[in-house]
Amino acid sequence: MKEITLAGGCFWGVEAYFQRLKGVVDTTVGYVDGNIEKPTYRMLVNGLATHVEAVKVIYDENVVDLTKILEHYFNIINPFALNKQGNDVGIQYRTAIFYKDEEDLKIIENYMIKRFKDDLKNVKTYVSNRDDFYDAEEEHQDFLKKNPDGYCHIDLSDLKGDDYHEA
Repeated sequence: MKEITLAGGCFWGVEAYFQRLKGVVDTTVGYVDGNIEKPTYRMLVNGLATHVEAVKVIYDENVVDLTKILEHYFNIINPFALNKQGNDVGIQYRTAIFYKDEEDLKIIENYMIKRFKDDLKNVKTYVSNRDDFYDAEEEHQDFLKKNPDGYCHIDLSDLKGDDYHEA
């Protein structure tokens, strides 16, 4: 199993999307890349914590590789937006990729160069090996499963075909 953490705006939709991707075996929403230990959602909302909302994705690399995950990730975010995705605005909605394995960095860099070409300089999504991930509160885990009418800036129907499985 491999792990990658993705920040792409509100973590509810990012989690729900990746739960439907074949090869993803587990997801956890949480907070990473901030100023304090053990932040809470309320701390982010009130500006006390500077973390980004993110989703830790555990996947079976024999079913889905990192390149495919990156393809899906960049299809559901606006990589050119700074601190904003959909209707969500603020530093907790910035876009970022947090890798664990050093060999993944090269894959991420090569993918972004190939995908964005001359526009790479305008991409606001940053890449880091920061690993200070804190699980979000239980109410935020699997939020859209618990609240099917909850807000989501991602069109979950975009994931279909061979990459899709029922979450």
